[in-house]
Order: sequence, then structure tokens, then C-alpha cells
Amino acid sequence: MFQPNQSDVRRFFCAAYAGQRAAAPLDPMAALAARWIAEHPEYHADLADETAALQAVYTVEDGRTNPFLHLSMHLTIEEQVAIDQPTGMRQAVALLAARRGSMHEAHHEVMECLGEMIWASQRSGLPPDGLAYVEAVRRRATR
Repeated sequence: MFQPNQSDVRRFFCAAYAGQRAAAPLDPMAALAARWIAEHPEYHADLADETAALQAVYTVEDGRTNPFLHLSMHLTIEEQVAIDQPTGMRQAVALLAARRGSMHEAHHEVMECLGEMIWASQRSGLPPDGLAYVEAVRRRATR
């Protein structure tokens, strides 16, 4: 199983952005990343300089979102929807996207649910609760 480290992830997104800008052929994963990168022009400067990206530190105190974490979460949610894992995720995200009128906005709300699930798991020492995660997304789709 491939387990990229922080530098690998940052290089991947920087390369996907460079390939996108150069109109170069991209492999399927890079093409998916490039689609989400295009949705986030606020991250383009971060992605344009790989050397700086590898050294950058993003802290809550700085008030800046980590673009690599954010984009990674988009890819995670995309994969969860594609394979419907946890079960029910595909339908829950589709309902939320329909309710919000935007898959992008739905993803951002799902990110909050994903973060809450991970936080709860870390806090409790228990495995992530996929059912609670899907239910949290469904609740958002109904309000």
C-alpha cells in the first residue's frame, strides 16, 4: 500500500498544478487533483513554488488553511463517493450537493463532518465511526 509522506503529497499537488498549467497529459489521479486545484485559485501561488511548498508550515494560529490538506480532503471525499464507503456516502453527498446547488460547497461541508469524525476517533481512542459520519452528512442535507 502506498503511504505518502507530507513531502510526497505536496510534490504531487505541485506537479499536478504544473502539468495543468502546461496543458500536459495528466494521469487520472493528477487530472482529478487538477480539477479541484482549478476550483481553488487562492492556492495557486502555494502550488506554483514546490521548494516553498515543501518548507511551508500552516498553523491554526496563522489563520491560513493548509492547501495540501484541503485538496487531499477533496480527493478523499471524491474516493469515498466513488466507492460508496462508508456505505451511504454517495447518496448523502449527492443529497447535500443537490440541497446546496454545488458539489464544491457540499464537499466543504463534508470536510467538516470528516474532521469531526477524525477528531472524535482520536479523542476516544476508538476507530472512526463511518455510520456517524454519513449521518452527519445526511443531517446537513436536510437543513
